[in-house]
Amino acid sequence: MSNGNRTGDKSNWAIGGGVLLGLGIGLIVLQFSALAFVGSLIAGTGVGLIITAVLSPKD
Repeated sequence: MSNGNRTGDKSNWAIGGGVLLGLGIGLIVLQFSALAFVGSLIAGTGVGLIITAVLSPKD
């Protein structure tokens, strides 16, 4: 029984990695602007989504 999750595919980890990267950058720029913090989180999510689309296997 397969739940649709590919066991060897780690491309979905890119989204979480992008969010963590955005969080790290956001904590640095938080002292300057709260909107820059939110923007870095959104940018990190976007980068993770782009990497996931590039790395996903073509079926």
